[in-house]
Amino acid sequence: MLLACAAGTAGAQVLPSEPISIAGGHVTLGGDVSATIGPDDPGFFNYTDYSHSTIRMLRIDVSAAVKAGPHFTLLGELRSENFDQVRPYALYVRIRPWTARNFDIQVGRVPPTFGAFARRTYAADNPLIGYPLAYQYMTTMRADALAANVDELLRKRGLGWLFRYYVGEPAAGAGVPLVSAFRWDTGVQVHATSGILSATASVTAGTVSNPLFRDDNSGRQVAGRVELRPISGLVAGASLARGPFLGRAAARAASGNIADGDDKAFTQTAWGADLEYSRDHYLVRFETVGSDWRLPAVRTPALPDPLGALSTSIEGRYKLRPGLYVAARFDHLGFGEVVGTRETLPWDAPVTRVEIGAGYSLQRNLLLKLSYQHNRRDGGVLVGVADMPAAQLVFWF
Repeated sequence: MLLACAAGTAGAQVLPSEPISIAGGHVTLGGDVSATIGPDDPGFFNYTDYSHSTIRMLRIDVSAAVKAGPHFTLLGELRSENFDQVRPYALYVRIRPWTARNFDIQVGRVPPTFGAFARRTYAADNPLIGYPLAYQYMTTMRADALAANVDELLRKRGLGWLFRYYVGEPAAGAGVPLVSAFRWDTGVQVHATSGILSATASVTAGTVSNPLFRDDNSGRQVAGRVELRPISGLVAGASLARGPFLGRAAARAASGNIADGDDKAFTQTAWGADLEYSRDHYLVRFETVGSDWRLPAVRTPALPDPLGALSTSIEGRYKLRPGLYVAARFDHLGFGEVVGTRETLPWDAPVTRVEIGAGYSLQRNLLLKLSYQHNRRDGGVLVGVADMPAAQLVFWF
């Protein structure tokens, strides 16, 4: 009786906590809002293009699913960052030929096929505020321009946020990451699950580092991923993707008047392996991503064939109590060595990042995250070391 008298008054959640369903369940609306506050990034470690940083961003996502019977669903998502223009992030039709089988075909701007983190890019799914380097850090690789030789490539080390090359597009622009987490590709995707095995395959217009709405060369990327779930809490995955990377205009600027279809030789080949294990209060994830780019030789010392990069990350999360957790991630992004006229160096400056943080659920779908990053770049002309705290508030329904 004493415990009953001392009990507090129960209160409902003020913010909406479920997707909005209308038209008898045929239309479902959802949303995701994340507001991140952090200092200026002097080394552009967290930038996703020339003007957007993941630790200084207000991102608003609105998604919708429209069911047209048991076999067809239209899905779309609009996104705005820092109140810039609203962009279509996703727009595709999902076709389920058999309602009793876990098999579907998706056509349009489809979800990523490659990699594990690509499925956890929403702020509510990321235990920390920063992104793994493979999915966010801008290298000095561009699809619309390329270095004339190794010496020019080495002069641009660490300048992936904004730079220009001698061959191709003359305007300064940003480089691409190994795998883009901020754009979805356009094409056809097939997904199926049977028992402990899940498989996905796609044919799309761009590549994993440069997703496109419209093709800029004469080829298509083919990508695939398999996942195994042999026991509860364990997920092992492998991914592979290959497609023409260099745009037609840049390929012609490098190789003269190439014949139609010859630009398909300048490809990106990416592979990935990942492992996840969760039990009780802890979760551990490991992922490695490798990428090779083949580019034309213009002048000596010529660019090697291919230019390679390798990223490795490991992260962990531990729940201290319901609604409260701590997390950490270690990241390293390295590049293959090239031989210039005067020196031999990695073709871009290697980067290492350590991030630690914590998260607290103010309510089921309102999450406050705090983190602290230590970034280090070995080479280049920009700041080589940067330590940055950040705070993020995430709401979704």
